[in-house]
Amino acid sequence: MSTVTIDVRTLADSLSDFTHAWETGEASAPRISFETPELLWKVMTAKRWEILKVMSGAGPLALREVARRVDRDVKSVHADTHALLNAGVIDRCAEGFIFPYDAVHVDFLLKAG
Repeated sequence: MSTVTIDVRTLADSLSDFTHAWETGEASAPRISFETPELLWKVMTAKRWEILKVMSGAGPLALREVARRVDRDVKSVHADTHALLNAGVIDRCAEGFIFPYDAVHVDFLLKAG
């Protein structure tokens, strides 16, 4: 099973992982990072989580098929899939859109400060 971690971390931390992978040749675990919790929640709305849920492990899907699976109109799903695409969460392919993971792990820590 292919799992991606969605987390909140600084750009410096993300770049540190990249540098480590570059220097050692060891790939890091798949990760989609957001700079702040606010940005995470701005991009990952409830409707967009629903889209990821139906796309997980499904392979490439046309926009209309995504809309059918989440039981929403194509226009609103179009807006949400493009927001996910622009954030780097999903990818475009010849058949439509793809989320190339079977599962999502969300990881972040909220603390005072």
